[in-house]
Amino acid sequence: MRRLGISIYPEKDSEENICAYLKKAHDFGAKRIFSCLLSVTKDPTDIKKEFHRMNHYAHELGFEVILDVSPKVFDKLGITYSDLSFFHEIEADGIRLDQGFTGNEEAMMTYNPYGLSIEINMSNDTHTVDTIMDYEPDRYHLIGCHNFYPHCYTGLSLEHFEKCTNNFKKYGLHTAAFVGCSSEDSFGPWLAKEGLCTLEMHRNLPLDVQVKHMVELGDIDDILIANCYPTKDEMERLKKVDLTKVNFEVEPVCELPELYHTVIFDELQMNRGDVNENMIRSTQPRVKYAKEHFAVFHAPDIICRGDVMVESSLHGHYAGEVQIAKQNMHNTGMTNVIGHIREEEVFMLDALHPWQKFCFVEK
Repeated sequence: MRRLGISIYPEKDSEENICAYLKKAHDFGAKRIFSCLLSVTKDPTDIKKEFHRMNHYAHELGFEVILDVSPKVFDKLGITYSDLSFFHEIEADGIRLDQGFTGNEEAMMTYNPYGLSIEINMSNDTHTVDTIMDYEPDRYHLIGCHNFYPHCYTGLSLEHFEKCTNNFKKYGLHTAAFVGCSSEDSFGPWLAKEGLCTLEMHRNLPLDVQVKHMVELGDIDDILIANCYPTKDEMERLKKVDLTKVNFEVEPVCELPELYHTVIFDELQMNRGDVNENMIRSTQPRVKYAKEHFAVFHAPDIICRGDVMVESSLHGHYAGEVQIAKQNMHNTGMTNVIGHIREEEVFMLDALHPWQKFCFVEK
């Protein structure tokens, strides 16, 4: 099951504020926590107490907790790859290796007696994961997660992202990537805070749209909010995002007839397999509603990219077919435009896969 997650930075804020955020995140549906141990400055005993309290509370709320670490952290805290008891004692569920070992060490760590997941950096197009797999890890405790990039113009390209993700998915491994909230007061682990995201194309997009696009791309299992803290509006929008399928927010035209409202907002849609460059076609509604009459009620001369259409009965057996315009087109006068997709989501039309399921959410 795909999950939504958050990030927390204990060295950047009070335990009280972090725990309050955990409760809010639980309320908007988050299930996983990325927590950072890279900037270790306190005594190991104090770190253990602090992280244990927060992790214990997180577990009470149903979160899984993955800690970001590095070989430097291992040295400072006196941890070896053959003894991960420190992380078990602070109630972590896994560790993310910001920097890797040789492959054999990562494979051995997956057999730790505590059931800790070992998470590998996914953002480099190398053979690291192949080498680890050569050493026969417990693949049920080996997972992957992309980096986030707080400096503008440094995030991954979509092509590189998909290539790196495929390196992990070919082994059936669990994956994760980051999205970022847009609040001016938001922060991450570093001084740079120009948005925290994995994909550069996401940097200036609304948070919920970033999440929706990750869902559409299909190969990311856990979608993690990299910075703290989302605004109240962002959290409310996240509650409405369907993590199981692509969902487009649509503003319908005034006085939308009930039949059209039902066809658009109450039905699961599916992109036909024989895709074309002009429109996305969802044909199942015309089968289900074949006995209904679809009158012409709003047929503007020009159909614009992002318009949602329903064919009228003047188009014969096409009546009731749901479509989304991928480019501007002339209307024959027989096609109803029932609304328009939220502008920030229009780019997602180009990435919808053949046979991919989607739904519409009313603005």
